[in-house]
Amino acid sequence: MKLWVDADACPVVIKEILYRAAERHQLPLVLVANQALRTPPSPWIKAVQVPRGFDVADRHIAEAVSPGDLVITADIPLAAIVIEKQAHALNPRGEFYSPENIRQLLDMRNFMDTLRSSGVDTGGPPAFSPGDRQAFANQLDRFLARRGKP
Repeated sequence: MKLWVDADACPVVIKEILYRAAERHQLPLVLVANQALRTPPSPWIKAVQVPRGFDVADRHIAEAVSPGDLVITADIPLAAIVIEKQAHALNPRGEFYSPENIRQLLDMRNFMDTLRSSGVDTGGPPAFSPGDRQAFANQLDRFLARRGKP
């Protein structure tokens, strides 16, 4: 099992939690971004820089993910692809995407996208909070405890 991170928009505090988890569980962690990333020196942690462009990092992850892997992303279309490939997806706020909720989340995302392209100001997500950080850490810990080492 590998941990994949859609790292361009992932909060630093979430990356730090993932660094510690990769070391503690000795799991490969791959951060994918269209910019250079600084990561701690570790045989378990790797950063992959992809070319700039729309969804380039998402496509890289979608092509590389394997069944059973865990992808950290706030990108709902990427999460849908990950689920189709029998992998797992967790957003940085601690919500798992699942076969049961992904269709509704995609529909809502597409609806909001339509509103925005029509000129409606839909606002943005709330600011990332300490509660979000804790929810993510708790979900990650539970997931890794259930999965065990590869």
